[in-house]
Amino acid sequence: MIKTIFYSVFLGTLVLSSGAIATPITNPTFTPTSLPVSNSTVKIAASNIDTATLEQSIFNQINNYRASQGLPALTRNSAIDNQVRIHSQNMANRTVPFGHNGFAQRVIATGISYKAAGENVAFNQGYSDPATVAVQGWLKSPGHLANIRGNYNKTGIGVAKNSQGEIYFTQMFIRS
Repeated sequence: MIKTIFYSVFLGTLVLSSGAIATPITNPTFTPTSLPVSNSTVKIAASNIDTATLEQSIFNQINNYRASQGLPALTRNSAIDNQVRIHSQNMANRTVPFGHNGFAQRVIATGISYKAAGENVAFNQGYSDPATVAVQGWLKSPGHLANIRGNYNKTGIGVAKNSQGEIYFTQMFIRS
């Protein structure tokens, strides 16, 4: 069962809105032997932001936080990156609503045999450091923080921007 909780934090005239974790799912017997796995890459909408830099910033900030709490670092995984980039782009394009719709399918589509998985999403606009704004919002939210501090070993991060200047972030956490 996936439970979705939504939080909004209003900062001045700009909005940071975070969809909380989908309650971590567990599947101790899952193996991806019969699933098709796409090796295609996602093209993020052209803009003046460097999505790869924002993704790396989030990865570094999350691992720095985990280290400060005595938790092991997460390993970034390209299959997870691909799935969350698609989700961020779909939210930015309004193909899917902001949130966790399709979370379980994204986990399966990574092709990774997993024991548990969770996901954080956010969007914001108008900040000089949008990645830090997203991470700080997650750290202040109990549901998102539970994922960040969770017993996971792999992660993937996807960032996309739309023509309205909204920047969408998705981070998936997996314990393999």
